[in-house]
Amino acid sequence: MDRRLIIAIAAVVVVGIIVILLARPRSDDDATAAQDPAVVAATQTESPAPLTDAPTVIPSEPADEEPAELAAEQPAPAPDTSSPTAVAPAGVPVTGFETPPELQDESAPGITGEFTTDFSVHSVSYKDVLTGGPPKDGIPAIDDPNFISISEADEWLSPTEPVVLVKIGDDARAYPLQVLTWHEIVNDTVDGQPVVVTFCPLCNTAIAFNREFDGQVLDFGTTGRLRFSNLIMYDRQTETWWQQASGDAIAGHYTGSQLEFLPAAIVSWADFKTANPDGLVLSRETGFRRDYGRNPYAGYDDINSSPFLFRGPDNTDRLPAMERVLTIELNGDGVAYPYSTLTEVGVVNDEIGGELVAVFWESGTASALDASALAQGRDVGTANSFSRELDGQVLTFSLQDGRIVDDQTGTVWDVLGQGREGELAGSQLEPVVGVNHFWFSWAAFKPETRIWRSS
Repeated sequence: MDRRLIIAIAAVVVVGIIVILLARPRSDDDATAAQDPAVVAATQTESPAPLTDAPTVIPSEPADEEPAELAAEQPAPAPDTSSPTAVAPAGVPVTGFETPPELQDESAPGITGEFTTDFSVHSVSYKDVLTGGPPKDGIPAIDDPNFISISEADEWLSPTEPVVLVKIGDDARAYPLQVLTWHEIVNDTVDGQPVVVTFCPLCNTAIAFNREFDGQVLDFGTTGRLRFSNLIMYDRQTETWWQQASGDAIAGHYTGSQLEFLPAAIVSWADFKTANPDGLVLSRETGFRRDYGRNPYAGYDDINSSPFLFRGPDNTDRLPAMERVLTIELNGDGVAYPYSTLTEVGVVNDEIGGELVAVFWESGTASALDASALAQGRDVGTANSFSRELDGQVLTFSLQDGRIVDDQTGTVWDVLGQGREGELAGSQLEPVVGVNHFWFSWAAFKPETRIWRSS
């Protein structure tokens, strides 16, 4: 047989085998290796860019003219950064949403095979959507979370380590970021309330939502896609796409709807267990093999660095892109409180959308995105927000000798809004939903926001 013919036949056979291997369903071990940042890191050369859950930049739209990696390095045209505005209050389903005329000719290439929702219905441009590398559910949500006691968690959590605090009724739960960093979504039920606790490392956004929606309980997973570097989730009931930063449904069945936010705060492990000695802690026994405690985003939150996988507007004329901000939006009024300012003042009394709000800041919480060992992250502190109204009385707060004190009763308060000493000791301020962001993230979704200044 002709030698060239033999080579050609062999090449066809090899290609066929590769296609079959790529198409076959992957085992759990295969999936684990593919989505594990540690495995990705082992296959890459050293680079100043941080390791992320999205190591490969692949635009969701066709990129025929140049490789995706090169395209991502070029300045992108300024996109329409206006956030999709829900046409109904949060938690109220919207159906029959009409795609804006300027978006009607857009298709969703490369995703219709993974999802069953109607992608012809969408409120944002698919040109702003990037795929981060891992496919749908490549970063696995925790659907059956296990919880342990304070004493058990003390064996592997350090005092300054950051956890996400969610408390409903008397049920207080801590979701360590050393676990959430690798999963990004936990579907849970707290005090009988179905909730989803989410964390997007690229934006530093820890947000909890009510999973009860349209007469059913939604379960959420990761799409493997990002918009303005922010996690896009999907619900498994309708496969609608939801933007984590805003809670908005941006593509599919529920487009135009918005999830209901629930209070959630990034606090230190020491603060959580002091305030909630009977609290529960998300276990590291997740059913997945991960190097919990290692930070795959080491060095990412350097104030002088640039956000990763961000194709959006440049708002660095107002604040550095990687500046931490606590953000609050009430009745259409959005405010960003820079950590650089909060560290100086400690306490803020403000009015947002007609509501009286206090913001407390305290040192003692480590960054989850700094050192390679998460527990060794530098101290960035924590900021939390509360209503200034308590039992019909309006309180004004100030920092006195390093302690948070209200001017009306002289009660001393902790950073979690609990009265510790004085007339109102034992009282709890009502939490106001406040979300940590990096500035670039908040400004991309809420460009009209005001920035609180101490002057």
